[in-house]
Amino acid sequence: MKEKILVKFGNKVRELRLKQNISQEKLAEKANVHRTYIGMIERAEKNITLINIEKIAKALEVNIYDLFTD
Repeated sequence: MKEKILVKFGNKVRELRLKQNISQEKLAEKANVHRTYIGMIERAEKNITLINIEKIAKALEVNIYDLFTD
């Protein structure tokens, strides 16, 4: 069973990424992470670190807070 927080976080990353019309690969490039990592986050397969949360927030040009709100 996947942790609810990981599912919610992954869904929010996907939502914000799609709203900006960018691919997982482009987001990974902007965040300086491996391209498969974004997919794993969106599918709630990774327990992401605070450092990578910050990288993704910056790449999406949002506050970290925005990744955790509905």
